[in-house]
Amino acid sequence: MFGIVLRKLKEAVIGVLPITVIIIAVNFTVGHMDPMAFASFLVGAALLVAGLALYSFGSGSSVEFMGGLIGSEVTRSRKPILILTVAALIGFIVTVAEPDLAVLANQVGGIDNFTLIICVAAGVSAFLMISVLRLFLKISLRWLLLVFYGAVFVLAFVIDGGFVPLAFDSSGVTTGPVTVPFIIALGAALSASLGGNDSVDSSFGIVGICSIGPIIAVMLLSLFSDLSVAGETAAAVPATFGEVISVYLSAFPKYLGEMAVALLPVTAFFIIYDLIAFKLSFKRFMRTMIGLVYVLLGLTLFLLGANVGFVPAGREIGEALVGAGGGLLITVGVIVGAVIVLAEPAVHVLTKNVEEITGGVIKRKTMLLFMCMSMAVSVGLSMMRIVFDIDIKWVLCVGYALALGLMFVVPKIFTGIAFDSGGVASGAMTAAFLLPMAYGATYALYGADNPEIGRYITADAFGCVSLVAMTPLVAVQLLGLIYKLRTARATKAKTQAFADMLAREGEVIVFDEKPAAPPAVRPAQSRRKPRKSR
Repeated sequence: MFGIVLRKLKEAVIGVLPITVIIIAVNFTVGHMDPMAFASFLVGAALLVAGLALYSFGSGSSVEFMGGLIGSEVTRSRKPILILTVAALIGFIVTVAEPDLAVLANQVGGIDNFTLIICVAAGVSAFLMISVLRLFLKISLRWLLLVFYGAVFVLAFVIDGGFVPLAFDSSGVTTGPVTVPFIIALGAALSASLGGNDSVDSSFGIVGICSIGPIIAVMLLSLFSDLSVAGETAAAVPATFGEVISVYLSAFPKYLGEMAVALLPVTAFFIIYDLIAFKLSFKRFMRTMIGLVYVLLGLTLFLLGANVGFVPAGREIGEALVGAGGGLLITVGVIVGAVIVLAEPAVHVLTKNVEEITGGVIKRKTMLLFMCMSMAVSVGLSMMRIVFDIDIKWVLCVGYALALGLMFVVPKIFTGIAFDSGGVASGAMTAAFLLPMAYGATYALYGADNPEIGRYITADAFGCVSLVAMTPLVAVQLLGLIYKLRTARATKAKTQAFADMLAREGEVIVFDEKPAAPPAVRPAQSRRKPRKSR
């Protein structure tokens, strides 16, 4: 067990260290954060490492196990109504428990947090039901994505423009460290039972379909409300290191309570289901509960470090980089994007599942490499939009048109993985650091005295997460295209080698002549010497 803990801690350090080093470098060159804000950031980085390690240690035996067990059990009944009802309940309760959504909601002003979270949870619930129906009805993932994203972009040109980036951002942060392992495990179990011959392909894409629900839900909310969207003001910076520690200690019970309340519905649902159907042994049940405790503590520390340490640092870094020049803001954005994905817990869950389900054909390291490249592009685009004031709707239109077009070229399994990757890439770190960084850059660039600053913040800062969720759709499918081309080339080479072999044999074997008669076989002579006569 000690060896496993060390391995998880090492993985957490590798995930958090790159972004920490980059922020430290920026701070000592052009950033110059307030000393206590910098100290708070370092404490937050340490908490991120501890939280990520605890979460990784506990999620496999709790959240992932619970999702797979419920999925396997519910499909035994083969009753569509029961399966759809359970899927709807799971979709709702795991979304309410999602910490990434809470991070985003805390940075959105003008919208009640409860209203936004319930709206997003309802969207995930509805589209998880749709993803299960797809398995029953054997509907192609490609056509389903094409239809629903078509509806999304029709709505995008109808609703208030400020809600478009918020809708896409809500989708991006919904699929995080609680939702992803649960839904992936549930989807794998459902696909194994209902997917038929395409069970491996059907194992992916469920998270991608669920990501559409929040977009449509928030867009519909904008049609029936007069809510405004505005950035939340930054908290005061502590004056001493003692105050820094005091802020963390005072915030710890708050986040612990929020996460306990968030995980309570998931835990209660599992316990009730266990009493009715599973009837696990006491040892297995307690192992699951202990795993949930690790998840609770891990997510609490992770959110504490992200919200208290990284949010203020992100805003100060964004403002400082704008002061040093727009080009530097874009360059740092590209570098930060390339490494920040390594600190997302849900990314590691997905890449591990991809490698396991595909039997190692799609390597975890390869997936991480392509996701790092896609994040570099997306954050660079986000900062470029802020500098040049580009309308996000057109960027999203081009990106999603390319992603939807690639669906019909690459192998089906890569489409499902790509749309799942888009959901997991935009998690707590994106909401806790990149969004505040974009907020600070926007605020510094367009000025606090600008009467239209709210429009810039909603259009530019809140569009950052949406681009992070978009670029993996293209990058992972490009990986699928490379895989397809290499496979075709290898097959062609093997076919050519076989043809060459036949051609060489044709030079020796003549098929239009009669074969020569076999040589006559003489009777075998005895080797025994004749006896001499006496």
